[in-house]
Amino acid sequence: MKRIRYQRPSKVLLFFAIGLLCSCGDNAEKSPDTSSLYAFSHYGKTFSDLNDTHLSAAQSIGIEPVSSREEAEEMKGKLEEVKSNKYYQIDELTHSIPFLVPKAKDLLEDIAENMLDSLENKRIPAYTINVTSITRTKDDIKSLQRKNGNSSSNSAHLYGTTFDVSYVRFNQKPSSSWFGSEKKEEANTALLKSVLAQVLYDLRKEDRCYVRYEVKQGCFHITAR
Repeated sequence: MKRIRYQRPSKVLLFFAIGLLCSCGDNAEKSPDTSSLYAFSHYGKTFSDLNDTHLSAAQSIGIEPVSSREEAEEMKGKLEEVKSNKYYQIDELTHSIPFLVPKAKDLLEDIAENMLDSLENKRIPAYTINVTSITRTKDDIKSLQRKNGNSSSNSAHLYGTTFDVSYVRFNQKPSSSWFGSEKKEEANTALLKSVLAQVLYDLRKEDRCYVRYEVKQGCFHITAR
């Protein structure tokens, strides 16, 4: 019977195997930790605050509706301008203006910062949120009604307390420093949506806001309390 000679692995193969094991270990360490994420089986049922609830809160802490942006700019102290920054991106607004009452602006900033903190804690690449609609003037409402006859003439957006945050679009930051490199790592939209929802859920439990899940608009409709 012919004996089979055992051959030692070459140094190249040995180093390759060690590198592969180390690589697997690094990936396991850096992979997202989703163990603390809430299981949202139905966003619409979880975030179901009615429009009347939003409107009541808006009227209690908000401004008197303004007719135009120029009028809003004169309301220093009551309204503060919001601008894109490292925490959130303001979309090109076509039917609203970038002004909020201080309490609502603070809420937006907390949502945005908590989102980034949560992503970091869960080892998920860094993404910022998109704000798609903010305060509407009376002129904005009239313009919307010309396009959509079902548009309400008394929206919570009129009072400077309400804004919409997209759950279908996020902005990836240039690098993910907590991944230990400058390489851009990606996260899927469903995961980012779940993290954002958890942030909103926690703030809602703290009585900071009311939230409604908007299907057609692809956003969370948020009003400060």
